[in-house]
Amino acid sequence: MGDSFTEGVGDPEERCAGGLRGWADRVAEELSAGRTDFAYANLAIRGLLLGQILDQQTEPALELKPDLITLSAGGNDMVFHRTDPDKLAARLEAGVERLSATGATIMLFAGPDWRRTPILGRSRSRIAIFNENIRIVAAAHNCLLVDLWTLPGLRDPQMWDPDRLHFSPLGHHTIAMQVLDTLQVAHSLQPLEPKSLPLSNWRDARAGDIAWARNYFLPWAWQRIAPQRIPLPLVHDHPAPKPLLPKRPVFAPVYAVRTVAVKAVAEFLS
Repeated sequence: MGDSFTEGVGDPEERCAGGLRGWADRVAEELSAGRTDFAYANLAIRGLLLGQILDQQTEPALELKPDLITLSAGGNDMVFHRTDPDKLAARLEAGVERLSATGATIMLFAGPDWRRTPILGRSRSRIAIFNENIRIVAAAHNCLLVDLWTLPGLRDPQMWDPDRLHFSPLGHHTIAMQVLDTLQVAHSLQPLEPKSLPLSNWRDARAGDIAWARNYFLPWAWQRIAPQRIPLPLVHDHPAPKPLLPKRPVFAPVYAVRTVAVKAVAEFLS
């Protein structure tokens, strides 16, 4: 659950769903190694505020009956809307209470330190307060916490995308390592050595792509989006923008979701 951070913006990979890889995909790749029963979903949509994430993604996440839920939210509120960090934390805690009632393990994230970033660095004190609140929420509800603020390696410019808002492939790789270490899971990731996406697994998964789109994605899309489609008026002859879709809205094997399947459904719905 989350925004562009969890979606993987800054870590492009055309063979991944949505054309992005990111720390979540990298973690799922490691967790799935040697397991045939592992499945992974990613509900993140870039640009969402904390309230939108909780409102739009909580019920879909609960319907999946997951063992692990990661939730990163609030960054857009803090940086672009200057939301009060205490009020934002109260909203986050209410969401965590709803998610933790399922018995799933909940993982939260404290945001990175943007002190060396022009303009964004001005929000540093408010982000620090929000992070402290996140630590309190995590402790109160027995959540795992990935504290990006305390990772000095993330201050290296090579960890960041040129836009200085999102992480680079190396940054996503570094965060994936921290997530796996927080889970206390053995993994094959090495510092400063991002792993390439296996090619053979993608070839083998083509049949799975078709089955996934037919049996899971299309029914999901039809149920959640198509019935709600209402023609919008054109403004200055420009069509209404297409809705952003979750990266991986249903559980599927890590390597069984290709960009083409998601694009086909998005075009169908447009």
